Amino acid sequence: MSNLSLTKTEKDDLYTLFQFQLDTEARYAAAFTSKDTSDEKAYIEKYSPFLTDPSIHMRTIRVNGEIVGSIAKFVMEGEVGITYWIDKTCWGQGIATAALTAFLQLEQARPIYARVAFDNYGSQKVLEKCGFVKTGQDKGFANARQAEIEEYIYRRLG
Repeated sequence: MSNLSLTKTEKDDLYTLFQFQLDTEARYAAAFTSKDTSDEKAYIEKYSPFLTDPSIHMRTIRVNGEIVGSIAKFVMEGEVGITYWIDKTCWGQGIATAALTAFLQLEQARPIYARVAFDNYGSQKVLEKCGFVKTGQDKGFANARQAEIEEYIYRRLG
């Protein structure tokens, strides 16, 4: 995808990214979201410090200059993790795969882990196309579903 770019996430980008996570179907697929996804002020307050946190590598995904999602590396409990979110209107276009491929060239931390809801087949395919291997499973409380669900753990070494 030649017209895809990953730009340093700026505070103004957060307002657009907030809108993406308001979609009910997208939240359900992501499963592990904030408790209250409708509070824009809380969203901006939560994510603004991430923009300058050296342990977080956050990028805005753009296609033809338009914001279509986000991708970030973070560290939790000593493990490097990755997360991404694509606007639902852009699903099925190869954007997540292209963005993750590009991001993994920028972010050199390895191993890198990802967690995905057991029934989020689209994200599982993206991870596998990008060299992640399913290494385990866990259970966690999914705010978007208000239930404990199974999640798969993926890892990429190289």
